[in-house]
Formats: sequence, structure tokens, C-alpha cells
Amino acid sequence: MTNPIQPVSHRRSAVSTILLPALLLFLSVPAAQAQTFTVLHNFTHGDDGANPRSGLTMDRAGNLYGTASMGGTGNNCNGGCGTVFRLSPAGSGWTFSPLYEFDKTDGAYPEGRLAFGPDGRLYGTTGQGGSGCQSTGCGVVFALSPPARFCQSILCYWTEDVLYQFAGGDDGSRPTGDTVFDSARNFFGTTYNSGAGGLGTVFELSPSGGGWSESVIHAFSGSDGANPYGGLALDASGALYGTTEAGGSPDVGVVFRLTNSGSGWSENILHNFNGTDGSTPWGGLVLDSAGNIYGTTNRGGPTGIGGKVFELSPSGQSWTFALLYGFSGQSGPWCDLVMDSAGNLYGTTVQEGAYNAGTVFKLTFSGGNWTYTPLHDFSGPDGAYPHGSIVLDANGDLYGTTTGGGPGNSGVVWEIAP
Repeated sequence: MTNPIQPVSHRRSAVSTILLPALLLFLSVPAAQAQTFTVLHNFTHGDDGANPRSGLTMDRAGNLYGTASMGGTGNNCNGGCGTVFRLSPAGSGWTFSPLYEFDKTDGAYPEGRLAFGPDGRLYGTTGQGGSGCQSTGCGVVFALSPPARFCQSILCYWTEDVLYQFAGGDDGSRPTGDTVFDSARNFFGTTYNSGAGGLGTVFELSPSGGGWSESVIHAFSGSDGANPYGGLALDASGALYGTTEAGGSPDVGVVFRLTNSGSGWSENILHNFNGTDGSTPWGGLVLDSAGNIYGTTNRGGPTGIGGKVFELSPSGQSWTFALLYGFSGQSGPWCDLVMDSAGNLYGTTVQEGAYNAGTVFKLTFSGGNWTYTPLHDFSGPDGAYPHGSIVLDANGDLYGTTTGGGPGNSGVVWEIAP
């Protein structure tokens, strides 16, 4: 299915810029290995948004960008339609700026992480909104452009272009996960629902005559996976990798790869989870330079819940699966892992740790084994239930979000510094 459309432009006010640390609460809690934990922003469910699920994206200047799945001034959604925000280093603190507020006609309830496009714009998706799927909307793909350089006001506007509105039929609905660009500037993502099999899709948006043309390159049918949530990773050859929450045999999720032969895309199942080796992989994947794949499952830990961290290594025409760590909490990782230059892995769990409100962890490979190190246990006032992926800067600082916790239980943005 190919649907060429033209972008629809919207402009909404950034409303205000809030300076840190004057108006924001900071919490500093020593963690393992002399780590310092700091809350950079407490969401208020106002203009700044609420309940960020998607994690963060960092630019070269060290600014952090993210989405809040609710909040904002959009009146067409229960609890607000969500926002896009930026946190910028400012002396010893940070400056928080709302960049955009959705109003449902242009998208609602963003769940996927933002990505910088080749043109420097911010690209993302919303799980609902737009014109499809009757009252809820099936979700959109959007791009945000910064204001003109001469704009000096704290009330500067960002401009949104709606690149595609999902219809809920064969093209899918509810795009949620990470999106990627290939070297030809094509944009790829997944939808959690709909498609020809009713179980989600992988889609491609290609620039076409000043607009974008959408194509479904794979529709899940159940035996090959179902309901992809975590989005996609791209290797140097242009192959796409991802996970599905369900499907496969025995219907607890798969790891898949899509390759383009030039005449079309073909899917290979790299691993079928069976429950004992993990189940329900909500997060996406990270690839190292040797082609190894790392990911997480939310369930299937040592006690049947809690989830696991796994590795898939290429071995000829097949793949070798290895378990790196198992969690015993109520809900394990929901996000992508991040890898540093030394090959260490970092991630979060949703309900784990001393307060059952989630953790930040590190896995270090040494002597043929992986060693688990807890970096922070969320307790509620400092955040709770981290769902989104974390980002790592050049200094080794980690940044992320939680969907709950904080003074208003609307989530936080946090930092862990060595």
C-alpha cells in the first residue's frame, strides 16, 4: 500500500520557558559506586506535560529532547494530548522549554522517542490523534522545525508538519516505538495495531514530490510476531531489527529482522521467546559494531516475572541466544538498552528495586561474565516507573524519564552522574 500525502502544517505556542533550578525541585541521592542522582524536572501536568513514556534524545550541544504522553493545553483529549519539550544546560542548572503541545487533530499521546532527521528537524509519532480511527485517531508521523534564528522571545514557536495520518486499516495504527532514517532519507517505524493481519506493521515513509509516500513493508500475522512496541534499529547494510510483544511460538514475542533485496522486504525470525528465556519484549534493540544484538524482555524472569537481558550473536546463517541477566521484580525492562564505548550496557526496570518503583542498572562484561550493578532505586518522590529509554553523554552521565513519581505524580526527568 502506498499513500502519497502532503504535509499539514500547524503552529502552537511554546507557552513559556521555565528556568531551573529556581522553579524546579532538585533531588540529589548518592547511589552505588558514588553515583549522584539528580531530578532535572518535575512534570506538573500543565503546559509542560505529564507522564513521559518515550525517553530522551540528545543533540550535539547536550540539549535533551523528549515527549510527555499527556498534559499540555490541548482540550480535545482527556488529561491533555501531550507535549514536546527540551532541557538545555544553563550554568549549574537546566532550562526547561515546552516546544509543542498537541491538540488531537495534529496528534495525541506520543509514546515513541524523537529522532533527528537529516534536515535537522525533530521527527516522531503519536499513538493516537489525526483523522483516522473515528474519535480516537490512529496516530500520526510528525516533524518539528525550530523557530527562525532571529526569534529572541521565550515565547518562540515551533512548527509542526504532519507527514502522515494512519487510517487504521492495512497501514496500521498506534505507532509507538523508536523510528530510524536510512542513508537515503527514508523513515521507518512500527505500528502496534491494525495492518493486514490486525497485529501491527512495519512502515516506510519516503520523500515524494514535496510530501511523503507511505508504504507498509511488513504486516505481522501472529506466527511471525504480533504487536511491535519498541520500534526499530538499523544496521550498516540497511537491515531493520525489532521485537514484538507477542506472537511467534508460543505467542510470547520474537526478535525479527527485515532485509531489502531490491525487489521487496523479507522477514527472518532471529529468536522465538518461550517464556523461560524471557517473554513480552516491550523494548527495542541495540547493535554493537560486531553485529551482536542486545535487548530486554519485560516478563519471563527467574520467578516468571521481572524480565531478562539477552544477547543474540551471528553464527553463520543462524544466531546464538544468550541470557545476560534476570530480574525478579514485578515488571522488568520496558526500554531499549544503551551501550557505552567500553561495551557496558545500561537500562531501567519498571517495578523493581527497594521500593518497587523501578531501577537504573549497569551490566559490565569482564572475564567472560556479565556483572550487574544497581545505580539507582526510584522511591516515588524522585520518580517512579521508568518506561522510556535512557541516553548517555560523552562524560558518562545518564539521562532518562519516569512516567510517575515526583510531587505531582506526573513523572520526572533525571540524571545520574559518575
